[in-house]
Amino acid sequence: MAQTKSNPVLRFFPSMADFAFIMPLIFIFFGMHGAKTLLGDCDTGWHVRTGEWIMSHGSVPHQDMFSYTKTGQTWFAWEWLWDVVFAWLHQHWGLAAVVVGSALVIALVASLLFRLANRKGGNPLVAMALTFLAIASSSIHFLARPHLFTLLFTVAFYTILERAREKGNMRLLWWLPPMTVLWTNMHGGWFIGVVLLGLYGIGEVISGFFDEQPGAWLAGIKRMLPYFGISMLCLAGSLIGPYTYHLHVHIWDYLMDSFQREHIQEMLPINFQNPAARYLEVLLLVGGGACLWHLRKKRFTEVLLFVFFGHLGLIASRNIPLFGIVAAPVLALAVTEWFRLLEDAPVAAWVRGLVGGLRGMGESINEMEGQWRTHLVSAGALAVITAILYAPAPPPNFRAKFDSKEFPTKALAKLRATDPQSRIFTYDQWGDFLIYNLYPQRRVFIDGRSDFYGQPFEQKYLDIVTVKYNWQQHLNEYGVDTVLLPTDAALAGALKESSRWHIVYDDGDAIVFRTAVRPDASQVSAANSDGKDRDRKITNAQPSDLTITKTKT
Repeated sequence: MAQTKSNPVLRFFPSMADFAFIMPLIFIFFGMHGAKTLLGDCDTGWHVRTGEWIMSHGSVPHQDMFSYTKTGQTWFAWEWLWDVVFAWLHQHWGLAAVVVGSALVIALVASLLFRLANRKGGNPLVAMALTFLAIASSSIHFLARPHLFTLLFTVAFYTILERAREKGNMRLLWWLPPMTVLWTNMHGGWFIGVVLLGLYGIGEVISGFFDEQPGAWLAGIKRMLPYFGISMLCLAGSLIGPYTYHLHVHIWDYLMDSFQREHIQEMLPINFQNPAARYLEVLLLVGGGACLWHLRKKRFTEVLLFVFFGHLGLIASRNIPLFGIVAAPVLALAVTEWFRLLEDAPVAAWVRGLVGGLRGMGESINEMEGQWRTHLVSAGALAVITAILYAPAPPPNFRAKFDSKEFPTKALAKLRATDPQSRIFTYDQWGDFLIYNLYPQRRVFIDGRSDFYGQPFEQKYLDIVTVKYNWQQHLNEYGVDTVLLPTDAALAGALKESSRWHIVYDDGDAIVFRTAVRPDASQVSAANSDGKDRDRKITNAQPSDLTITKTKT
């Protein structure tokens, strides 16, 4: 990137990276529902309570403490470091601090992605447009949960890999193993870093194979070796944590579990009626042409990156943010080169003038971008949002609390007044909400940790919410005496028809049922031995379908 003589005054002016930082903040708080969007999934609640438990006990948990259906069974808090950091924030400054911290991570991802796309393509206007498309398509998964750090580490790994290849300085890769240690303890998506290393290494081998120069294939293998060696060190680094190899067993089991892929909403392909899909479609369409262009230029790494992560994004909506991050720099290089071709192409003069103007404007901006900035605008924007969140009467989008339209906030008083030994059945995501608000006084039937509960138990849960013939049998099996549901749930209708259950609370959004005689739950522990020991989530199961509408870390 070109640099001009340093101008001290310019240091205090906003850069394009500042605008990229602010862009997702505007998107979240003015284009979406702000704090309600980031707190739209109550997984945040049980993560915070887990972090508080760790700080209180001085160790990480190895057994479940949130449910009455699997109490004492093996469970690992894989994202324990995120849990501790954000529990500490919550303990000192409340949910608003969790919102600010999550928004900061998303803004950093956008800023770093813009820098990478600009470095790759060389035109900041193109880089900003593609960063917008990546962030907009990623908005489908803007939630205050540990997975945001996988997005941050992905763009950081990606940047280091590009700089190492660009400069031919493989020593930069030595940063990756220690970063993997931190990543592993923040979120289970650490293996994405190993995948990136693998794709860069394979790209070098393929480039050598298709190079006609003598000995090129051997040179390609030699270029691959640093990536292979660092990936092995990253794998070794991923063992450094309280759960060591158990984490790897968990990830393998999770990825191989077809039930999770078929029943967890965020593991299903995106519904292209979703507003975020329009941005994904643009990335895919432009990316198709970019892949052909890069193949012609024998840039096989770029093609591998786009195709692999594009495939991941299409088979599971939760992977779309990863695809957006990987795709933006790949497309930036191709689009910038297309613009250069258009300047000399036999097209209308106004087209040549337009792309020439964009190129010239981009060069001028990059001359200024090369100078060091204080990024006061970014800090100021975050400070303003923080101040509004903590204001006495903030606007609706700045109220850091779980949405009363999505969660049974008004029913909490009634639930607190019930017998502490009562066993409440509710949806998995509402179970998360109860953990946040009622733990440790109350335990839940199920919550968002779908991979912990396992397929057999989750199937029983689905049988209950979809009112299968054995729904009452399953409730009896676990000694359920209280049921909390949305008023329009199919199960609510069945309970109203049952002489065993009676309504004790109804606010128009949530309804609570109680049974006069508590079922015998003496055999619950034995009945629960079919679960797997994992940590992920089933959220918002809708009785109208057979998906566990999950949105988890």
